[in-house]
Amino acid sequence: MPAQDIVTNLVTAHKLSEEQAEKLRTEALNSGTSIEDLLQAKHVVSADDYSRAKAESLGIPFMTIAGRAITPDVVNFIPEPVARRYTLVPFQIEPEERGALSVAMLDPLDFQVIEFLEKKSGRPIKPFMGVADDIKAAIDELYTQSLGADVTAALEESAPTIKTYEAGHLGEVIREAPIAQIVSAVLEQAIRIRASDVHIEPQIGETRVRYRVDGILQERLMLPRRLQDAVVSRIKILADLKIDEKRIPQDGRFNFKMGESEVDLRVSTLPTVHGEKVVMRLLKKSGGIPTLGDLGLRGLALKHLETAIRRPHGIILVTGPTGSGKTTTLYSVLAILNNAKVNIMTLEDPVEYEITGVNQVQINPAAGLTFATGLRSFLRQDPNIILVGEIRDGETTELAIQAALTGHLVFSTLHTNNASGAIPRLIDLGAEPFLVASALNAVVGQRIARRLCPTCKEEYVPDEAVLADMRKVVGSLWPQDKPMMLYKGKGTVAGAACETCGGSGYVGRLGVFEVFPVTDAISKLTLTRAPMKDIENQAIADGMISMKQDGYLKALEAVTTIEEVLRVAQD
Repeated sequence: MPAQDIVTNLVTAHKLSEEQAEKLRTEALNSGTSIEDLLQAKHVVSADDYSRAKAESLGIPFMTIAGRAITPDVVNFIPEPVARRYTLVPFQIEPEERGALSVAMLDPLDFQVIEFLEKKSGRPIKPFMGVADDIKAAIDELYTQSLGADVTAALEESAPTIKTYEAGHLGEVIREAPIAQIVSAVLEQAIRIRASDVHIEPQIGETRVRYRVDGILQERLMLPRRLQDAVVSRIKILADLKIDEKRIPQDGRFNFKMGESEVDLRVSTLPTVHGEKVVMRLLKKSGGIPTLGDLGLRGLALKHLETAIRRPHGIILVTGPTGSGKTTTLYSVLAILNNAKVNIMTLEDPVEYEITGVNQVQINPAAGLTFATGLRSFLRQDPNIILVGEIRDGETTELAIQAALTGHLVFSTLHTNNASGAIPRLIDLGAEPFLVASALNAVVGQRIARRLCPTCKEEYVPDEAVLADMRKVVGSLWPQDKPMMLYKGKGTVAGAACETCGGSGYVGRLGVFEVFPVTDAISKLTLTRAPMKDIENQAIADGMISMKQDGYLKALEAVTTIEEVLRVAQD
């Protein structure tokens, strides 16, 4: 074992200092312990860095399995008991007949195991150096999930039929059980891992299936390209779309139930150069609407919003980019206000959750029902509270302000980067500054960050530069008794992938907020068409906690990580 080379490689890669390397060499000589054992015992470098250096010393390629999409037919070459016993996992097979099977191994120099794998798989083995935790997490994911087994079985059943189908008989093929089983397995997996979206994407040689979990896309499955048309057509039939129309985008919906969980799926198809791409958005029909506290609103921000929504009239805006949870926040507010004494009407695109007791309308531009025309009709329906899904144009802006000034409480959303950008945006859309100052009650800015996994989170001491930045941003809000610790999700428990978060280190999401009421000082700035920065500075002077401050405080409280805060709330 060329241990000396490992240390040299670690120094070259700046994972060890020259001083640390010299100490290791001296201790190895004095104690008679190998440098390899010392590196592993002292944990001076990560397992990943150590394995990379070791692979380089041996001239063996290194491979990380996390994040790779591995097809079920590759996994089936090596049984689960063998993979677990020898800590290895297959991840790729060369396309030619009897092509080599690539395997990530903890010990790629164990030639007896390699010979055994060649006999077991009937393929030549191409060994790669891997990391124990990474390989074990991959084994847990690939062998214990039912998705791979279901799809593999379906592929075996459907292979002869799919290979010989003709375009004119596609309708017969898509009703066959194996294709239905593949679609069902994909959807069951989506519910199981809490996915919000499923992407089925045709590539050059295969079809990729990705899931969006907690806002991040994960590649989970690759299907043979020959199944693309049949799988898409099966989904089209479920969503009541035209299966023979492949030249234009289509939209549809259907319900899917697994056990006690029922979801409403919004289906969108889009023609691409390699075939039709399908995106399915999953909307839970059970589980209820979260409270404002559940979303992550607290303290002064929560107080400002609760005060604003209790006023009988005015406009409350929620701002942020697409996918930042604006609609969910508005639903949480409506759930507080919803009772038999008020008439609540919503105009949405689309209606994402159905709320008992609320009159919800979905816009239909093709039929002439837009936000502007719908809002005009709403005013003749004797509403107390109106929710307009989004303010997009001057006409909707004008109508929303008029509704607020004539005694209605109006909620809506705007696409701005932060709360202070809402007022200049309304003025840009044609609203008169004096009307905005009179009508606007409060503005909420928000983002969504992933929530730390409570099972596998661990604390660590951050770099001094990180702490200095946090202290500067948080300022006087810094908790006095808080130790200098941050937290991260390890993703593993006792060497195996964490079951709670599936190895990602995160489970669920929470909001990062900034909320300011429209005070007299902000009204004066509005009247003078002040720029966004001036409005933001005044809001902070009035006591607003900025989005980044809110995120840093949540990172200090082990609710999320500093990386997540910087990802979603960095200017």
